[in-house]
Amino acid sequence: MNKVHVVLHTQVSVDSKADGFEYDMGTYYQLAETFKPDAVLSGAETMLKAEVPEEVPEWSYEVAKNFPSCGRTIMTIVDSKGRVRSWKALKKQPFWNSVLALCSESTPKEYLDYLKSENVDFIIAGKDHVDLRKALQEMRSRYGVKKVRIDSGGTLAGALLKDGLVDEISLLVSPFLLGNLSDNTFISADGLDLKAPLELKLKGVKKLDGGNIWVRYDVVGTK
Repeated sequence: MNKVHVVLHTQVSVDSKADGFEYDMGTYYQLAETFKPDAVLSGAETMLKAEVPEEVPEWSYEVAKNFPSCGRTIMTIVDSKGRVRSWKALKKQPFWNSVLALCSESTPKEYLDYLKSENVDFIIAGKDHVDLRKALQEMRSRYGVKKVRIDSGGTLAGALLKDGLVDEISLLVSPFLLGNLSDNTFISADGLDLKAPLELKLKGVKKLDGGNIWVRYDVVGTK
């Protein structure tokens, strides 16, 4: 089976922090659109922190018109423990075409019944936690997903990198230094428990407005 192409796209400070500074959301999503993803992959923790309105603001529809991928992407959430309960609101959002939950054999039956009651598709992959490799393969075979953009925190990003599932890293580097103002890096060291350094190959560097720099790497692998 052909591998799903996975892109880790995120905005960071110069010292690799993922929060504590002003995001350039317009530029971030303009760059994200260039990858033309079939699905966006997020973690439960990230989605629990997100504010998903029950009533969709009118401006959301206008913004979505500027991004063609919104009409076809699947918002996919890794949620083995069954914590995300905002699916009804998520299904209303115009920034994606449909939603999907990734669960495991340990996911509570009550949660799976809840997903069914909300008409939310789900994939069960893995025993104690979501087997990300199997889940991606199932996304390709079931939904024709060929390219995935990660839109999540450092734990999921680290897990995907550790499993050798990330093909490309895209960083929108913003002109800030956070130091001790934030300990939230775009890749969690706990999730990325490597035995050797992960080699990257520079794919491109571009200077943008506002002092931002867009840096892209292909993931080569460990040496």
